[in-house]
Amino acid sequence: MPTVQTVVTAKYTEERLSPKQGLSFTANAAGTQPDIMLNPETSYQTMIGFGGAFTESAAYTLSRMSPGKRSEVIRRYFHPVEGLGYSMGRVHIHSCDFSLGNYTYVEDNDKDLSTFDISRDHKWVLPLIKDAMEIRGGTFTMLASPWSPPAWMKSNGEMNNGGSLLPEYADTWARYYTKFIEAYGKEGVPIWAVSVQNEPAAVQVWDSCIYTAEQERDFVKNHLGPVMREAGHSGVNIVIWDHNRDIMVERASVVLSDPEAAQYVWGTGIHWYGGEEFEKVGKVHELFPDKHLLFTEGCQEGGVKLGEWFTGERYGRNMIGDLNNWTEGYLDWNLVLDETGGPNHVGNLCDAPIIADTVTDEVHYNSSYYYIGHFSKYIAPGAVRIGLDSQADGVLSTAFRNPDGSLALVLMNESDESRTVTIGLHEDTAECNLPPHSIVTHVISE
Repeated sequence: MPTVQTVVTAKYTEERLSPKQGLSFTANAAGTQPDIMLNPETSYQTMIGFGGAFTESAAYTLSRMSPGKRSEVIRRYFHPVEGLGYSMGRVHIHSCDFSLGNYTYVEDNDKDLSTFDISRDHKWVLPLIKDAMEIRGGTFTMLASPWSPPAWMKSNGEMNNGGSLLPEYADTWARYYTKFIEAYGKEGVPIWAVSVQNEPAAVQVWDSCIYTAEQERDFVKNHLGPVMREAGHSGVNIVIWDHNRDIMVERASVVLSDPEAAQYVWGTGIHWYGGEEFEKVGKVHELFPDKHLLFTEGCQEGGVKLGEWFTGERYGRNMIGDLNNWTEGYLDWNLVLDETGGPNHVGNLCDAPIIADTVTDEVHYNSSYYYIGHFSKYIAPGAVRIGLDSQADGVLSTAFRNPDGSLALVLMNESDESRTVTIGLHEDTAECNLPPHSIVTHVISE
């Protein structure tokens, strides 16, 4: 019979990623149908990993904590055993809203980019990335995203409040990405992928830049793709969209239906702010099965939500919904924020799975931290999603086969009532109880 390791997080208990007695599988009684049937022979996408964003705000916040607390947070995220096993990260190319202010890496009107200099990143961001990579060990997958070109390259003459890239600077801006890739590479931080633009359909009061779908397609086709190839960076992937699910089908279709643009594109990045339309994620896979899908940002807006449970459930629900629709990796937004939900240079305060109180030197772990861990600790890089047929009312589920052969089954109950479900594997069945507002991971070794 299979052996099972079970881990539980439940609202009305002290259980937080807590080991429990594993399931006991027995021979399936004739004629009975399990509520959830695992089909390991059916394979879907392969996972890249899980991670979060190394924003300047996160790095600065941790720099204000005691060395011991800073180290604790890094270990609790990136250590493969003691932490959540994060193996991915996202970093902004110069400033974003979760920076201490607007900044770029070049002097104004430097079309040759001869003044390109990432020295600001040496203060907080790069030390955090390097420490995380050291704690993680092994392969680390890094996505880099710009929030805005420098003000002098834009139609509105500022980094904030939207505007668009001026056509005469398209090649210069494309070369800026290659400069960033090279500068980070020299620091021992290889860039695995760049996205074209963070949230290209939103005029934000912070660093932002608008591209229509056609503009994004043409920038990739005529500038970013060829410039990266010419600079020897064709091995660095390009991610389009990097925005909400609501119009991702239309946006991805314009770019990926053009073979000249699509040849440069690895896949589509998604955020969760526009609603939980997971079927649209699956639709993009259906239309473009040779391209990839990556969750590139999500967070709870509106400041710190210390101790709230709905934030964790939002993560769990979104992760299951996206993973069941071919998403290959999951990147949370800020790894950590301070007691205000910042710093943010335009006051766009948010929540994070870990809140570091820079006044009291306390570290708070939100429900979202534990919910993410039910996936990231037990679904390893290289895991393959497997078939799962569920008739379990009110229970969300997803399952993966890890490189070591074990199966990771995640079950989630958002209701006020406990749920009992039966799980089938081959000819065996086990019974699982899910407390109210809980998430459970079973690691099954056959």
